[in-house]
Amino acid sequence: MENEAVVKIEENISDGVDFLSKIWDSILHFLPTLIFALVVYIVCAIVMKIVMKLVDKGGDSGKIDKTIYRFLRSLISIAMKCITVITVLSVLGVPMTSIIAVITTAGVAIGLALKDSLGNIAGGFLIMITKPFKIGDYVSFGGVEGTVEEIGIVGTAIRTVDNKIIHCPNGSVSTSTVTNFSEEATRRVDINFSIDYEDDFRKAEKIIGDVLSAHRLILDDPAPTVRVVSHADSAIVITTRAWVKTENYWDVYFDLMEQVKEAFDKNGISIPFNKLDVNVRNDEK
Repeated sequence: MENEAVVKIEENISDGVDFLSKIWDSILHFLPTLIFALVVYIVCAIVMKIVMKLVDKGGDSGKIDKTIYRFLRSLISIAMKCITVITVLSVLGVPMTSIIAVITTAGVAIGLALKDSLGNIAGGFLIMITKPFKIGDYVSFGGVEGTVEEIGIVGTAIRTVDNKIIHCPNGSVSTSTVTNFSEEATRRVDINFSIDYEDDFRKAEKIIGDVLSAHRLILDDPAPTVRVVSHADSAIVITTRAWVKTENYWDVYFDLMEQVKEAFDKNGISIPFNKLDVNVRNDEK
């Protein structure tokens, strides 16, 4: 019995040694392929780094629009990472048909799970093609208003005037009505001023015209317009239209609101409150 037990132990040890030997042989056999795959990965990483540096250099040169540059940079980075993974798997001996099958299956699964995100990606491409705005423009859409900070693959970042960042999905942005306040070089400042019916509206028009003429940021061409626009319930309304450079819009708007009020006060022109005439009839006999 003891001899049989010893023999069995020796057989188990022999089998274990053979198994480990086979594993070692497999490792030795696969080691060159693994080393080659590692080398390929390092080469791909170096190439990707060089390509991204060239892309960044092109973006910094100013020859490429900043919006297009950031969008293309993201696409190129993702594409090169995918190519690296496929190349390394191919070197490791994974059949290309299997890789394609996995990519196809994964693509379908991801497409079903992330259909909204794919819609945002499509929206990003649409924004790049139609170019309703670019980075740095002041825009308004879908209840959001601010300066465009970044246009990504799936979303657009907007910085509001109170310094908040709002991330908007490109799918909704591409289907919204977009108002771009920065696209044109000039804008028109429209302000209505109300004066009392008892005041001289011609004098008020001249006062406003003098304020416009003295303002250095208001353009001479097209010429400003100052005219009575309506007879309201409690006031005569004078509309003021002045053209300015887009970047000066708010400076001119606030200046006119302040300077016209000061000029009215100096010249006795009053800005009326709402008035209501009440007639009391006494029917007592």
